[in-house]
Amino acid sequence: MRILSLATLFPNPVKPSFGVFVGNQMRAIVAGGEVDLTMVSPIGVPPWPLSRRHPYDKLRHIPESSDFAGLQVYYPKFTLIPKIGGDSNPARIARAVLPLVRRLHAEQPFDLIDAQFFFPDGPAAALIARELGLPLTIKSRGADIHYWGQRPAALKQMQQAAHQAAGMLAVSSALRDDMVALGMPQERIGVHYTGLDHERFHPIERGAARALVSAMPNLGIWSEGPLIVTPGSLIPRKGQRLVIEALAHLPDARLALAGAGEDEKPLRALADWLGVGDRVQFLGLVGHDLLPHVLCAADVLVLPSASEGLANVWVEGLACGTPIVIPDIGGAREVVQDESAGRIAARTPEAIADAVRDILADPPSQADVSANVSRFSWGVNAQNLVRFWCDILSGEKIDAAA
Repeated sequence: MRILSLATLFPNPVKPSFGVFVGNQMRAIVAGGEVDLTMVSPIGVPPWPLSRRHPYDKLRHIPESSDFAGLQVYYPKFTLIPKIGGDSNPARIARAVLPLVRRLHAEQPFDLIDAQFFFPDGPAAALIARELGLPLTIKSRGADIHYWGQRPAALKQMQQAAHQAAGMLAVSSALRDDMVALGMPQERIGVHYTGLDHERFHPIERGAARALVSAMPNLGIWSEGPLIVTPGSLIPRKGQRLVIEALAHLPDARLALAGAGEDEKPLRALADWLGVGDRVQFLGLVGHDLLPHVLCAADVLVLPSASEGLANVWVEGLACGTPIVIPDIGGAREVVQDESAGRIAARTPEAIADAVRDILADPPSQADVSANVSRFSWGVNAQNLVRFWCDILSGEKIDAAA
């Protein structure tokens, strides 16, 4: 099979951890040897003079193609209109990508066009697939459905792409239901769970991991007291505010926030106002090489997001033997099936604090926690995605549980 896959979230030389989970998936696809994969990751750069400002100044110098991510990737640039142009991104992406794709298709035809996110990738890939007369597949991952699905202009494009698509995937059964509720054809949607790098994410004895991350100068995490870790971008949707407020009900616990983003300043102010500033640590971006150690060192991982499909970090935390506290969103109940995996808690500080307190009072073993995600791997993930593409090209019915 010769597949062209489009992903606006993908590792690049400027942002090596950007969409690292998609990079993991696609490297596993290539390693399997069954697919001739062409990866295209469009880079949004605003018009001059905005393009000269941080953080866009470096993005505009990303090469047109690179093997930085462990496979050959094309990085065409499209015109991005910051803050106000999101709904119209698909058309600009398609215009930027089509000259490259037409040339590659003429040299060696593609069999299928694939999009790794539902927006803006899905409608952009739909335009390209129509231009080339090829079948289309689209994957949804959570925010692409939950956020963009609330914007009428984006939703209309997503619905049109969904009805054009020969097949679609969701990262959880719950997200599949959300897609159907938005008017997407249920019979064309399969479930495709995330993968997991078991060599990177596995239990390290908690005390040893805690000693390690407390000794690292670039982390310096406290060595004593119950440790809560909340990984993820510091943005309102991830709910770090709720964890800080919960900390006020957990006087012995400490909180490490692993991530960066626009919410850092107000979160610091909130922690100080609540009198817990001395128990909240802002780690900034934590690379994929250090993240497993941070997760293993934690007594509990708390992530009270407003929406998720099936978050990779849920699976990664469990793989490290760390129980999780998450809301009843997306595929939460497909991951937290019993108390050995953690707790599902309402998005209130009191409920989060109660769940954390419950886990700390009777913690499961790291081995029991890790066993919850033994079924996840990038190898299985890749095999299922290849099987899905094969089924599409052969006209087979889509397996509801890919």
